[in-house]
Amino acid sequence: MAAYLIADVDITDAAAFEEYRRDVPATEARYGGRYIARGGATKVLEGDWEPHRLVIVEFPDMASLMAWYGSPEYSRLKAIRERCAKTRIIALEGVIPVG
Repeated sequence: MAAYLIADVDITDAAAFEEYRRDVPATEARYGGRYIARGGATKVLEGDWEPHRLVIVEFPDMASLMAWYGSPEYSRLKAIRERCAKTRIIALEGVIPVG
């Protein structure tokens, strides 16, 4: 069953973030990750959430998502992201389609 990485990214250093943005897609693809949404316009419908840059990445399953997140190739990029952005990230398990 698919799993989704959902990130709310508040970029604090755009120049430094560019390396992360450029290099991370290839690392996700190695684990079956593909972008569902990446930095598009948002509209809050309820509540007081004020998202910054939202990203949703679909992986084949939670094991693939977690393997990517803990991988050596992502570790280097994660360190870059931590220096140039404030990020909230969750992993969400999908549902089995009905019918």
